[in-house]
Amino acid sequence: MKKWIIGVDEVGRGPIAGPVMVCACAFNPDTRRRLSFLGLTDSKKMTLKAREAWFEKAKMWEEKGIIKYALAKRSSIVIDRCGISRAIKECVGEVLEKLCITPTDTQVLLDGSLYAPAEYTNQKTVIKGDAKHKEISLASVIAKVTRDRLMEQLHKKYPSYLWFKNKGYGTKEHFLALQKDGKTTVHRSTFLLKKGNC
Repeated sequence: MKKWIIGVDEVGRGPIAGPVMVCACAFNPDTRRRLSFLGLTDSKKMTLKAREAWFEKAKMWEEKGIIKYALAKRSSIVIDRCGISRAIKECVGEVLEKLCITPTDTQVLLDGSLYAPAEYTNQKTVIKGDAKHKEISLASVIAKVTRDRLMEQLHKKYPSYLWFKNKGYGTKEHFLALQKDGKTTVHRSTFLLKKGNC
């Protein structure tokens, strides 16, 4: 049996502004069996209140040594320079390295189209994994809450784009603000070009 089960997920692939964020969340298999995951699922299907509660629980579990987790992000500038796929790939490698767990001691479960570096020989990519594996679900929640809070902070600097509400996604209000005030360094120019707004 592997010493650690790691769930990996990303948030922020689709927005026109803000970073992409990846989280890896590691559980000891024996400890994991004793935990309750009632109400934990894909972060996009959870209420804000539920996500915040699970985020606080994750922090508590980490402080007690029950889990480990790590986060990595890439800015809009990096996304424009190297592309969203490469940015996410770099983040996946970074979060796994930050956990400081020997690759051969792990089973890595990744959401969607994510892949771990080749040295993680026991890895599995799972479509809609954030709804099927609690390790991925918790990584999804940690990443989303962290990114959402960052976008809320950025909103204070650039209030016209309403990032506190849309979190950088291309809503009608967001595009109207772009037409009025132009783009910021937080916007992804390559994404705006594709949508004809740059």
